Amino acid sequence: MEGRDDVLVSNLAVTEIISALARRLRQGSIARETARRIQHAILARLDGGAYHRVELTRDVHRRAEQFLLRLPETPLRAADALHLALAISARAASLASFGARLTAAARAVGLAFYPV
Repeated sequence: MEGRDDVLVSNLAVTEIISALARRLRQGSIARETARRIQHAILARLDGGAYHRVELTRDVHRRAEQFLLRLPETPLRAADALHLALAISARAASLASFGARLTAAARAVGLAFYPV
């Protein structure tokens, strides 16, 4: 996937990945040095332009808030609403998520989602 300009990544997504690594670290299933290497590799690729970076802006926040209020049947958390708003704001055709709530919300707004 490196070098593709159709792969969008936000700093929010990176923080969520690092949060998952930290959970694995606390559980003892990953070594601290491994977690740091993964973090540095992700940041180096993102900073090096391997992926197209999308930013959280004021407009993205307002769109996320609209999703939170407009999709009451899909109880989104704030971070999921922000991911969805980032995708829509960047005119993404699809969204990658392993979360059932975010996947349901993507479906509700007409985005394809992966994995299926």
